[in-house]
Amino acid sequence: MKVLIIEDEKTLAFEMRTFLKKAFYLCDLAHNVAKATECLEMNQYDFILLDLGLPDGDGLSLLPKAKKHNPEAAYIILTARGNLEDKIAGLDMGADDYLAKPFSLLELQSRMQAIARRKFNVNLEAILLGDFSVNLQTRFIYFQTQQIELSRKEFDLLSYLLLHKNRVLTRMQLSEHIWGTFADDDYDSNYIDAHIKNIRKKLNVYSVTDWLETVRGVGYRIRKS
Repeated sequence: MKVLIIEDEKTLAFEMRTFLKKAFYLCDLAHNVAKATECLEMNQYDFILLDLGLPDGDGLSLLPKAKKHNPEAAYIILTARGNLEDKIAGLDMGADDYLAKPFSLLELQSRMQAIARRKFNVNLEAILLGDFSVNLQTRFIYFQTQQIELSRKEFDLLSYLLLHKNRVLTRMQLSEHIWGTFADDDYDSNYIDAHIKNIRKKLNVYSVTDWLETVRGVGYRIRKS
């Protein structure tokens, strides 16, 4: 998943990025409103972590603009300003959660996972996918009791499609949210097709993967009842 960290305390921002990268998130940094606005206008994010006390403006005033450009993102407000009015204002404007500084990075990750469970309506620990079972927290996939080895990007691709089950995702969306780059045409997106082919090859040894669909000319979808 792709995350924008809007935080002017650079040490904290770098610590958050390092921690979340180890948890397999892609992270961009913005230390002020101007940079955050540029990122929001150019990219689509899954999570936006928003500090309120920015050097060139109030992070709370950035929230409506952020939601306009990234309406599907989940928003967590991070701030040392713990007054109730700010918390209520942020939640009323569409933030999903509020975390007061100082906070544990483990707590931040836990809050993000809780939001993901609500947003995607899934149990991250046990998702049935045809004859397979997927655990998005341990990053394991099983056929019955047999663990199947997928590469990091193969699992990232499969899990992102699974979180957006029954929705067609374009190659550009998959490229941006998993690799952090853009695939503008069929040539550029060949690596996505290759990863899908590898996933099917590894899983088809155990059972059919007719739930992993190619939508011709568009992208891919996991069809799950």
